[in-house]
Amino acid sequence: MPCLYISTNLNLDEVDTDPLFSQATRAVASIIGRPEHFVMVILKGSLAIRFNGNKEPAAYAEIVSMGGINREVKRRLIATLGTILENTLSIPTTRFVLKVYDINANRSKL
Repeated sequence: MPCLYISTNLNLDEVDTDPLFSQATRAVASIIGRPEHFVMVILKGSLAIRFNGNKEPAAYAEIVSMGGINREVKRRLIATLGTILENTLSIPTTRFVLKVYDINANRSKL
């Protein structure tokens, strides 16, 4: 079950976030190869975030998945989710950071 947690310094009180939720859910499911009903998306706004020394719109996101992550998937997630944030919240892709974590990646080392 992939979980995408997005944090931003934007105030989202008056923003229609439905397009972001639906597009992000679809993108994660498609890229990682999981059904949409297994994808969880969490969005938190109005956080204190400084990036590149300023408070302009920015976002930090983490995605945790049980498998399905490799180098190409990471690249596609970063590019696609960055574009979604730019199109839905006007956050430039240059002000978006994504941390990708596959919880199965370390199991083989146990």
